[in-house]
Amino acid sequence: MTNEVISVKGLKKSFQEKEVLKGVDFEVHRGEIFALLGSNGAGKTTIVNILSTLMKPDGGKVGICGHDVQHQPDYVRQSISLTGQFAALDGMLTGRENLMLVAKLRGVSNPSQIADNLIAKFSLIEAANRRADKYSGGMKRRLDIAMSIIGRPEVIFLDEPTTGLDPEARIEVWETVKELAGGGTTIFLTTQYLEEAEQMADRIAILHDGKIITTGTLSELKEMFPPAKVEYIEKQPSLEEIFLGIIGKKEGI
Repeated sequence: MTNEVISVKGLKKSFQEKEVLKGVDFEVHRGEIFALLGSNGAGKTTIVNILSTLMKPDGGKVGICGHDVQHQPDYVRQSISLTGQFAALDGMLTGRENLMLVAKLRGVSNPSQIADNLIAKFSLIEAANRRADKYSGGMKRRLDIAMSIIGRPEVIFLDEPTTGLDPEARIEVWETVKELAGGGTTIFLTTQYLEEAEQMADRIAILHDGKIITTGTLSELKEMFPPAKVEYIEKQPSLEEIFLGIIGKKEGI
C-alpha cells in the first residue's frame, strides 16, 4: 500500500494569456503537514482549487487518495475537506448550530453528539450557543477547522488559514493543525507566513514562477543555504532567508 496521498505531475493552468502553473510536480505522504510556500499571486490558491475539484487543470495529472481529480471528482470530494482563506461560517447561527448543519449535510450519524465532541475538542464550550458573527478571529478559525473535519476526511486543505489573525490566535490554529496531523490526517497547507511553515510543516515546497523549485524538510532546505560564520558562532538561516535566497538564485539564472 502506497504512502502517497496526493500526487501531482505536470500540472498546468492558464488564465486568459497568463500561464500561472507551468508544470507543477510534488507528492504528499499520509499523515504529514505539507506546506506550499509562495509569494502573493504565485498560484497557491489555484493549486488548492484544482486539488479540491473546484477548478479544472489545463494539463497534467492529479491524484488524491488514489482517485483521479478530473475523472473521479465525486470520490475525491468524499476524501477531502477544504478550509479557505476566509472562515465559511453562517454568522446568524451559533457555533453549535454551524457544526450540526455541516454534520447533517455530510450525513454523519448523531450530529448532536458530533457537535458536542468538537465543541469540547476545540475549546468552544463557553461560546457554543453564541452567534458565530460574535466570535473573535481565532475562535472563528477554530470553528471553521472543526467544521472541516466532520466526517473524518483523509486530507484537509488549509489555504492561508491564519491570514489576518493576531499572533495568539495564529498559535491556537497551529496547535489545532498539529493535533489533527498527529491523529493521522494529511494536511496540505498554503501560507505566505514563513514562520508558519517553519513551525508546523514536515516538508516544504517553494512555488515560484509557475513551478515547484525545491521541496524538502526544513533541515534539507537549510543545507542548500550556505551558513554564515562569525568567529566561533555558526548562524542558522531562517526559512525567510532560505526562501529569498532560493528565489534569488532562480531569478538570476
